[in-house]
Amino acid sequence: MISTTLPASRFWLALALGLFAGLADYLGGFLLVLRSPSARALRYFVALGAGFMLAAALLEMLPEAFSLNVHWAAPLILAGYCGVHLLEHTLVPHFHFGEETHHHEFLSPKSSYSVMLGLATHTFFDGIAIGSGFVVSAWLGWVLFIAVFLHKIPEGFTVASVMLAGGQGRRAALNSALFLGATTVFGVLAINLEPGWVKAGLPLSAGVTIYVAATDLVPEVNREPGVRMALVFFGGVVLFFLLRMLGPG
Repeated sequence: MISTTLPASRFWLALALGLFAGLADYLGGFLLVLRSPSARALRYFVALGAGFMLAAALLEMLPEAFSLNVHWAAPLILAGYCGVHLLEHTLVPHFHFGEETHHHEFLSPKSSYSVMLGLATHTFFDGIAIGSGFVVSAWLGWVLFIAVFLHKIPEGFTVASVMLAGGQGRRAALNSALFLGATTVFGVLAINLEPGWVKAGLPLSAGVTIYVAATDLVPEVNREPGVRMALVFFGGVVLFFLLRMLGPG
């Protein structure tokens, strides 16, 4: 049974890690605005994060979700997945993780802000996932933090790129990345202040995590020719299993 209060140590740890993950969004936006050559390495974070996220969602989040809410876990997981799918095909125009090159699709500021709001939904559930993990156990919280963190820098890079493609200035680009970071922290707080919501929050965020990993990130891995990106993706899966070996039994 989930406690109605979260131990103070876990509460502050979850909040600190949520803030750290949110700052990674801002770092991604900063790299884009700075035009840092190191930004090319972000595609490897996308591949590594996709493998780790998918493994964490399927092997940790789903079993825990069913143990917490056996009757409603499956519908809520499906709702999380379908909700993001619907959002990305209504509110959010086509975009991909990385620097936006299809500037003709973001000629209006409205389009770029739509992408920002769509990504903010992702990031809010990133925070829900981290917060839910720490409600269940410190181990699951750390695993989900790593899963979230690995795609945060590319996420901030993407939203800043889309804002610039929509004709916004550098300040707006940085503020959009900061906004994504803030919604992550809000997601952590939402669950940590009301731990009982984890019965819905964990399965919903599992559905969102599966969507982001399998539908948003994996296609970006597949865009790259050759085997290197595929190996990095599998490296993310291996990293998850190595971490699991070091964790509690």
